[in-house]
Amino acid sequence: MFELEQLDHVAITISDLDRSKEWYMEMLGMEHRFPGLWDGVPVMLGLGSTLLALFPARGQDQPDAAQPAVRVAHFAFRANRANFEAARRDLAAKGINVSFQDHEISHSIYFSDPDGHRLEITTYEF
Repeated sequence: MFELEQLDHVAITISDLDRSKEWYMEMLGMEHRFPGLWDGVPVMLGLGSTLLALFPARGQDQPDAAQPAVRVAHFAFRANRANFEAARRDLAAKGINVSFQDHEISHSIYFSDPDGHRLEITTYEF
């Protein structure tokens, strides 16, 4: 059996590369990694050792019937309690609609990016 170390990256399709790159950098503090590579696609954004790969959406209006549609339900970033509360305040102050959930083992806030991808910030510290 092999062992995995961690999640390396999440790849999502988006409608506007520049808009989404700026949104993730401004709202979540991600940094642009590997600029200038691969003719700019994907745009790789990083936060610590977590990477997000942004790909332009193409042909979404004509899906291949043989290929079932798939989606990402949401993806989550972990934070300590102080940063969780700061994110909750900062996102709300920037006009981002944030919803809170108590999962018993963790607290989470949920919100969406400009293309409707659901994001979560969670903390296991109470």
